[in-house]
Amino acid sequence: MTPYWNGEGLESPKYGNVSIIQLFQKMLDFGAKKEDIVCKIFGGAEVLSEQLSVFNVGQRNIELAYKMVAELGISVVSSSTGGKLGRKIYFNAGTGEVLQKYLVKSNSK
Repeated sequence: MTPYWNGEGLESPKYGNVSIIQLFQKMLDFGAKKEDIVCKIFGGAEVLSEQLSVFNVGQRNIELAYKMVAELGISVVSSSTGGKLGRKIYFNAGTGEVLQKYLVKSNSK
């Protein structure tokens, strides 16, 4: 995911600033009350090659997530962000429980 949609082309949830708003709106549409919504933030690892890491996509995604949920008035109750390893997340929508597994980088090409 990239942090910001620049307004050109089609608005897509592959951009953080679009997906967070769309998810929040869908939750409200399905009957959630804003005061009952909490947030868990995971990800933002720098998993791109060293040549591309100058773009700091992971760090920019982390900063965007925290900024947007703060603007929406949503509390962050748990997080695991940054680093060099990707994550696989298992989310139980019924309980809110999140299980996280770090992904090991493969040296094969």
